[in-house]
Order: sequence, then C-alpha cells, then structure tokens
Amino acid sequence: MVDADGLDSAGTTDPTAQAGRSIVVGHDGSAGARHALTIALQLASELGAPVTIVRAWSLATAPRPKSWKFGYVCSNDELAEAVQDAVVAETRDLLSRFASVTVSYRVLHAAPAESLITCSQTARMLVVGSRGRGGFSQLALGSVSEQCVRHAACPVLVTRLPPRPSTGSAEKGAHAASR
Repeated sequence: MVDADGLDSAGTTDPTAQAGRSIVVGHDGSAGARHALTIALQLASELGAPVTIVRAWSLATAPRPKSWKFGYVCSNDELAEAVQDAVVAETRDLLSRFASVTVSYRVLHAAPAESLITCSQTARMLVVGSRGRGGFSQLALGSVSEQCVRHAACPVLVTRLPPRPSTGSAEKGAHAASR
C-alpha cells in the first residue's frame, strides 16, 4: 500500500508512485536559474521524468506583450502570454540538448516562493537556483530557496553555480600580504 506521498507502509519511498510526477524548476532568467534548469533536465533525462518550468511574474517584471502600444493597458492574460513567450525563448537552446525530456511551462502571477511552493504540491522534486546572497541581505530580501526548503511539499534541490576559475590575482595578493 502506497500513500499520497509515495511512501509504502514501512515509510520508504516507492519509486513507481513517483513515475508521472514532474520535476519542477524555478526559472527567473538568471544564470543561477539556467544552471538549476540544466540540473533538472539532467535528472529528468536519467529518471525518465517530465519537467515543469515555472516563472513567477508581477506587473513590474513582465515583458511588454507584442500588442503593446503607448497608452495601452494590457490584460493579465496578455502579460502572462508575454511572460511565457519570454521563458520559452530563454530556455529553447538548452532544451534542445534534452530532446527526450517532456517539458511544460507554468507562468504564475504571484511571488516566486509562493509560486514554487504551490507547484511543489504535485511535484516529484523542486529544483531552484541560489544566488548565494547571505548575511544581512538575505534577511532583508528573504530567500526564495530558503522558503522552498522550509515549505515545499516535495524534496527540494538547491543548486549553486560552480565557482569561477581563479585568475590568480587574488592568490598573488594574498601571498604578497602574507610576507
């Protein structure tokens, strides 16, 4: 017997219960989101799982629809369509490398954490990028990844961009300072 969370009577995960559930990934257009999408697509390819790309938007972040003209007030449907067009265009080249993965999109007029947590209700896994903000700025701004870890209804994978290769100048400066 398997419950709604995919756990059997012993409390272990039943992989067959996860079969149709998608890997949900947040995408805001940043480098961190692109990296999270890459990881989600790799996992989905290996697991045979579909991927759902989620973009949260607001009036301030939505691109102008094609129908926009000066003085025209767009409907929410037009804005949502423009957001979807933008995320499809931004992810097209990466998705072409994972042709075997079924991908869908959800664009939600809501805060990012709220959108991702809502989508986690039916997800196999939630994948989010981390911008690496810490300390006071994280407290002041709030952290989408932290909110997802705390409140998502499924496992959450927080990805971090790989470190940039050192140019050596910082090492030279540190070496000179130690003399």
